[in-house]
Amino acid sequence: MKANTKQIAGILNPPAPHMVGDGFRVHNFFPSGYKLKMSPFYMLDYNAKIEFSARNEPRGVGVHPHRGFETVTIAYHGAVAHHDSAGNSGVIYPGDIQWMTAASGILHKEYHEENFSKKGGPFQMVQLWVNLPAKDKMSTPKYQGVKHSEIQQYILPDQAGAIEVIAGTYKDKKGSVSTFSPIEMYNARLNEGAKVNFDLPAHYNTGIVIIEGKVKINGEEIAQTDQMVHFKNEGEHIEVEALANSVILVLSGEPINEPIAAYGPFLMNKPEEIQQAIADYNEGRFGYLEE
Repeated sequence: MKANTKQIAGILNPPAPHMVGDGFRVHNFFPSGYKLKMSPFYMLDYNAKIEFSARNEPRGVGVHPHRGFETVTIAYHGAVAHHDSAGNSGVIYPGDIQWMTAASGILHKEYHEENFSKKGGPFQMVQLWVNLPAKDKMSTPKYQGVKHSEIQQYILPDQAGAIEVIAGTYKDKKGSVSTFSPIEMYNARLNEGAKVNFDLPAHYNTGIVIIEGKVKINGEEIAQTDQMVHFKNEGEHIEVEALANSVILVLSGEPINEPIAAYGPFLMNKPEEIQQAIADYNEGRFGYLEE
Protein backbone atom coordinates (compact mmCIF):
# COMPACT_ATOMS: atom_id res chain seq x y z
CA MET A 1 0.00 0.00 0.00
CA LYS A 2 1.32 3.44 -0.89
CA ALA A 3 2.25 5.81 1.95
CA ASN A 4 -0.32 8.35 0.77
CA THR A 5 -3.23 5.89 0.53
CA LYS A 6 -6.70 7.15 1.43
CA GLN A 7 -7.71 4.76 4.19
CA ILE A 8 -11.05 2.93 4.20
CA ALA A 9 -13.37 3.97 7.04
CA GLY A 10 -15.89 1.24 6.32
CA ILE A 11 -17.55 -0.99 3.71
CA LEU A 12 -21.26 -0.44 4.19
CA ASN A 13 -24.14 -2.75 3.32
CA PRO A 14 -27.26 -1.09 1.87
CA PRO A 15 -29.72 -0.10 4.62
CA ALA A 16 -33.24 -1.54 4.53
CA PRO A 17 -35.13 -0.16 1.52
CA HIS A 18 -38.16 2.13 1.54
CA MET A 19 -40.39 3.48 -1.21
CA VAL A 20 -40.26 7.06 -2.47
CA GLY A 21 -43.64 7.52 -4.11
CA ASP A 22 -44.52 4.24 -5.80
CA GLY A 23 -41.71 4.32 -8.37
CA PHE A 24 -38.44 4.31 -6.43
CA ARG A 25 -37.35 1.58 -3.99
CA VAL A 26 -34.32 3.11 -2.35
CA HIS A 27 -31.63 2.35 0.20
CA ASN A 28 -30.74 5.59 1.98
CA PHE A 29 -27.01 5.32 2.68
CA PHE A 30 -27.00 8.75 4.31
CA PRO A 31 -28.07 10.73 6.25
CA SER A 32 -30.61 8.18 7.61
CA GLY A 33 -28.88 4.85 7.02
CA TYR A 34 -25.43 5.82 8.23
CA LYS A 35 -24.17 9.00 9.88
CA LEU A 36 -21.38 9.77 7.42
CA LYS A 37 -19.22 12.81 6.84
CA MET A 38 -20.05 13.29 3.16
CA SER A 39 -20.65 17.06 2.73
CA PRO A 40 -21.27 18.59 0.18
CA PHE A 41 -23.36 15.45 -0.50
CA TYR A 42 -26.27 15.61 1.94
CA MET A 43 -28.28 12.56 0.86
CA LEU A 44 -27.70 9.39 -1.15
CA ASP A 45 -30.73 7.34 -2.19
CA TYR A 46 -29.70 4.22 -4.06
CA ASN A 47 -32.33 2.36 -6.07
CA ALA A 48 -30.65 -1.04 -6.34
CA LYS A 49 -31.52 -2.98 -9.49
CA ILE A 50 -35.06 -4.39 -9.34
CA GLU A 51 -37.62 -5.53 -11.88
CA PHE A 52 -40.76 -3.46 -12.31
CA SER A 53 -43.76 -5.16 -13.88
CA ALA A 54 -45.46 -3.61 -16.91
CA ARG A 55 -48.05 -0.98 -16.07
CA ASN A 56 -50.09 1.53 -18.09
CA GLU A 57 -50.14 4.20 -15.37
CA PRO A 58 -46.49 5.22 -14.74
CA ARG A 59 -45.16 4.88 -11.20
CA GLY A 60 -43.33 7.81 -9.67
CA VAL A 61 -43.39 10.82 -7.36
CA GLY A 62 -45.92 13.64 -7.72
CA VAL A 63 -45.32 17.37 -7.49
CA HIS A 64 -43.05 18.36 -4.59
CA PRO A 65 -40.87 21.38 -3.75
CA HIS A 66 -37.10 21.78 -3.24
CA ARG A 67 -35.02 24.71 -1.97
CA GLY A 68 -31.39 25.24 -0.99
CA PHE A 69 -29.64 22.37 -2.78
CA GLU A 70 -29.27 20.40 -6.02
CA THR A 71 -30.75 17.03 -6.96
CA VAL A 72 -28.60 14.75 -9.09
CA THR A 73 -30.14 11.69 -10.76
CA ILE A 74 -27.93 9.08 -12.43
CA ALA A 75 -29.64 6.37 -14.46
CA TYR A 76 -28.22 2.86 -14.89
CA HIS A 77 -31.32 0.86 -15.94
CA GLY A 78 -34.81 2.05 -16.82
CA ALA A 79 -35.94 5.54 -17.75
CA VAL A 80 -37.41 8.46 -15.79
CA ALA A 81 -39.45 11.37 -17.17
CA HIS A 82 -39.39 14.63 -15.22
CA HIS A 83 -40.91 18.11 -15.23
CA ASP A 84 -40.26 21.18 -13.12
CA SER A 85 -41.86 24.58 -12.55
CA ALA A 86 -39.02 26.37 -14.35
CA GLY A 87 -40.19 24.76 -17.60
CA ASN A 88 -37.58 22.01 -17.82
CA SER A 89 -38.61 18.52 -18.84
CA GLY A 90 -37.11 15.45 -20.45
CA VAL A 91 -36.26 11.79 -20.01
CA ILE A 92 -33.25 10.34 -18.20
CA TYR A 93 -32.14 7.15 -19.99
CA PRO A 94 -29.40 4.72 -18.88
CA GLY A 95 -26.08 6.55 -18.64
CA ASP A 96 -27.71 10.00 -18.56
CA ILE A 97 -27.34 12.56 -15.77
CA GLN A 98 -29.91 15.06 -14.55
CA TRP A 99 -28.43 17.84 -12.40
CA MET A 100 -31.17 20.15 -11.15
CA THR A 101 -30.28 23.20 -9.08
CA ALA A 102 -33.36 23.96 -6.98
CA ALA A 103 -31.62 26.90 -5.23
CA SER A 104 -34.28 29.56 -4.43
CA GLY A 105 -37.11 27.13 -5.06
CA ILE A 106 -38.65 24.83 -7.63
CA LEU A 107 -41.51 22.35 -7.96
CA HIS A 108 -40.63 18.99 -9.44
CA LYS A 109 -42.17 15.64 -10.38
CA GLU A 110 -40.62 12.45 -11.74
CA TYR A 111 -42.16 9.30 -13.12
CA HIS A 112 -41.15 6.15 -14.95
CA GLU A 113 -41.02 7.05 -18.64
CA GLU A 114 -44.18 5.96 -20.43
CA ASN A 115 -42.70 3.32 -22.76
CA PHE A 116 -40.57 1.82 -19.98
CA SER A 117 -43.64 1.70 -17.75
CA LYS A 118 -45.68 -0.15 -20.37
CA LYS A 119 -42.95 -2.75 -20.94
CA GLY A 120 -41.51 -3.01 -17.42
CA GLY A 121 -38.01 -4.28 -16.82
CA PRO A 122 -34.88 -3.68 -14.75
CA PHE A 123 -34.64 -0.32 -12.97
CA GLN A 124 -31.57 1.09 -11.20
CA MET A 125 -30.88 4.72 -10.26
CA VAL A 126 -28.93 6.92 -7.87
CA GLN A 127 -30.28 10.20 -6.53
CA LEU A 128 -28.06 12.58 -4.61
CA TRP A 129 -28.83 15.80 -2.81
CA VAL A 130 -25.87 18.16 -3.11
CA ASN A 131 -25.82 21.04 -0.65
CA LEU A 132 -25.28 24.60 -1.85
CA PRO A 133 -23.07 27.15 -0.08
CA ALA A 134 -25.09 29.78 1.82
CA LYS A 135 -24.25 32.46 -0.76
CA ASP A 136 -25.81 30.35 -3.54
CA LYS A 137 -28.89 28.91 -1.79
CA MET A 138 -31.22 31.62 -3.08
CA SER A 139 -29.75 31.86 -6.58
CA THR A 140 -31.89 31.30 -9.67
CA PRO A 141 -32.82 27.65 -10.30
CA LYS A 142 -31.04 26.00 -13.22
CA TYR A 143 -30.96 22.69 -14.96
CA GLN A 144 -28.22 20.59 -16.54
CA GLY A 145 -29.29 17.53 -18.49
CA VAL A 146 -26.39 15.49 -19.87
CA LYS A 147 -26.89 12.60 -22.26
CA HIS A 148 -24.59 9.61 -21.92
CA SER A 149 -23.06 10.34 -25.32
CA GLU A 150 -22.11 13.85 -24.15
CA ILE A 151 -20.21 12.80 -21.02
CA GLN A 152 -16.46 13.22 -21.25
CA GLN A 153 -14.68 9.85 -21.03
CA TYR A 154 -11.12 8.92 -20.20
CA ILE A 155 -10.44 5.64 -21.99
CA LEU A 156 -8.24 3.38 -19.89
CA PRO A 157 -5.33 1.61 -21.60
CA ASP A 158 -5.36 -2.08 -22.54
CA GLN A 159 -9.15 -2.18 -22.96
CA ALA A 160 -9.55 -1.89 -19.19
CA GLY A 161 -12.66 0.29 -19.47
CA ALA A 162 -13.48 3.98 -19.18
CA ILE A 163 -13.91 6.73 -16.59
CA GLU A 164 -16.95 8.91 -17.28
CA VAL A 165 -16.28 12.33 -15.78
CA ILE A 166 -19.57 13.77 -14.53
CA ALA A 167 -18.01 16.58 -12.45
CA GLY A 168 -14.46 17.66 -11.68
CA THR A 169 -11.47 16.40 -13.68
CA TYR A 170 -9.89 13.01 -14.30
CA LYS A 171 -6.50 13.11 -16.05
CA ASP A 172 -7.13 15.45 -19.00
CA LYS A 173 -10.92 15.07 -19.10
CA LYS A 174 -13.09 17.79 -17.57
CA GLY A 175 -16.53 17.04 -16.13
CA SER A 176 -19.70 17.65 -18.07
CA VAL A 177 -21.51 19.68 -15.38
CA SER A 178 -20.66 22.86 -13.49
CA THR A 179 -20.83 22.84 -9.68
CA PHE A 180 -21.07 25.51 -6.98
CA SER A 181 -18.36 23.94 -4.80
CA PRO A 182 -15.46 21.61 -5.72
CA ILE A 183 -16.80 18.13 -6.56
CA GLU A 184 -15.29 15.07 -8.23
CA MET A 185 -17.89 12.61 -9.54
CA TYR A 186 -17.15 9.74 -11.92
CA ASN A 187 -18.79 6.60 -13.24
CA ALA A 188 -15.98 4.09 -13.73
CA ARG A 189 -16.91 1.23 -16.04
CA LEU A 190 -14.20 -1.37 -15.49
CA ASN A 191 -13.53 -4.66 -17.20
CA GLU A 192 -12.41 -7.65 -15.13
CA GLY A 193 -8.74 -7.34 -14.21
CA ALA A 194 -8.63 -3.56 -14.67
CA LYS A 195 -6.68 -1.49 -12.16
CA VAL A 196 -7.38 2.22 -11.87
CA ASN A 197 -6.12 4.95 -9.56
CA PHE A 198 -7.93 7.99 -8.17
CA ASP A 199 -6.08 10.86 -6.48
CA LEU A 200 -8.42 13.00 -4.39
CA PRO A 201 -7.57 15.69 -1.81
CA ALA A 202 -7.20 14.36 1.74
CA HIS A 203 -9.79 16.77 3.18
CA TYR A 204 -12.45 15.88 0.59
CA ASN A 205 -15.23 13.61 1.84
CA THR A 206 -15.13 10.50 -0.35
CA GLY A 207 -17.23 7.42 -1.03
CA ILE A 208 -17.55 4.80 -3.77
CA VAL A 209 -20.82 3.00 -4.54
CA ILE A 210 -20.50 -0.40 -6.22
CA ILE A 211 -23.28 -0.26 -8.81
CA GLU A 212 -22.37 -3.60 -10.32
CA GLY A 213 -19.61 -6.18 -9.96
CA LYS A 214 -16.87 -6.75 -7.40
CA VAL A 215 -13.75 -4.70 -6.69
CA LYS A 216 -10.70 -4.76 -4.44
CA ILE A 217 -9.86 -1.40 -2.83
CA ASN A 218 -6.25 -0.44 -2.05
CA GLY A 219 -5.13 -4.03 -2.58
CA GLU A 220 -6.83 -5.23 0.60
CA GLU A 221 -10.60 -4.98 1.06
CA ILE A 222 -13.30 -6.31 -1.27
CA ALA A 223 -16.57 -4.52 -1.99
CA GLN A 224 -19.45 -5.96 -3.98
CA THR A 225 -22.63 -4.89 -5.78
CA ASP A 226 -24.82 -2.49 -3.78
CA GLN A 227 -22.19 -1.78 -1.11
CA MET A 228 -20.65 1.62 -0.39
CA VAL A 229 -17.02 2.20 0.54
CA HIS A 230 -16.51 5.19 2.85
CA PHE A 231 -13.04 6.72 3.24
CA LYS A 232 -11.25 8.56 6.03
CA ASN A 233 -10.13 12.17 5.54
CA GLU A 234 -6.48 11.24 5.27
CA GLY A 235 -4.34 10.32 2.29
CA GLU A 236 -5.12 11.00 -1.35
CA HIS A 237 -4.53 7.82 -3.34
CA ILE A 238 -7.15 5.11 -4.01
CA GLU A 239 -6.47 2.00 -6.09
CA VAL A 240 -9.40 0.00 -7.45
CA GLU A 241 -9.00 -3.43 -9.02
CA ALA A 242 -11.99 -4.96 -10.81
CA LEU A 243 -12.41 -8.62 -9.82
CA ALA A 244 -15.33 -8.85 -12.28
CA ASN A 245 -16.79 -6.50 -14.89
CA SER A 246 -17.84 -3.62 -12.66
CA VAL A 247 -19.46 -0.19 -12.54
CA ILE A 248 -18.58 2.10 -9.63
CA LEU A 249 -19.73 5.60 -8.75
CA VAL A 250 -16.97 7.75 -7.23
CA LEU A 251 -18.13 10.69 -5.07
CA SER A 252 -15.67 13.17 -3.58
CA GLY A 253 -16.09 16.81 -2.60
CA GLU A 254 -14.79 19.65 -0.50
CA PRO A 255 -16.89 19.93 2.69
CA ILE A 256 -19.16 22.96 3.04
CA ASN A 257 -18.41 23.94 6.62
CA GLU A 258 -21.61 25.82 7.34
CA PRO A 259 -24.54 25.10 9.67
CA ILE A 260 -27.38 23.03 8.23
CA ALA A 261 -31.10 23.34 8.90
CA ALA A 262 -32.94 20.54 7.13
CA TYR A 263 -36.68 19.90 6.96
CA GLY A 264 -38.34 17.64 4.38
CA PRO A 265 -37.45 18.93 0.91
CA PHE A 266 -35.69 22.08 2.21
CA LEU A 267 -31.99 22.36 3.06
CA MET A 268 -30.99 25.72 4.49
CA ASN A 269 -28.59 27.17 7.10
CA LYS A 270 -30.98 28.52 9.77
CA PRO A 271 -34.36 27.42 11.18
CA GLU A 272 -35.93 30.76 10.21
CA GLU A 273 -34.94 30.10 6.58
CA ILE A 274 -36.88 26.82 6.77
CA GLN A 275 -39.92 28.72 8.07
CA GLN A 276 -39.57 31.16 5.17
CA ALA A 277 -39.32 28.29 2.67
CA ILE A 278 -42.53 26.74 4.02
CA ALA A 279 -44.30 30.11 3.88
CA ASP A 280 -43.08 30.79 0.33
CA TYR A 281 -44.20 27.33 -0.79
CA ASN A 282 -47.62 27.72 0.81
CA GLU A 283 -48.04 31.13 -0.83
CA GLY A 284 -47.25 29.77 -4.29
CA ARG A 285 -43.84 31.41 -4.75
CA PHE A 286 -42.26 28.23 -6.12
CA GLY A 287 -44.24 28.57 -9.33
CA TYR A 288 -46.83 26.16 -10.69
CA LEU A 289 -46.60 22.60 -11.93
CA GLU A 290 -49.58 20.50 -12.96
CA GLU A 291 -49.97 17.14 -11.22
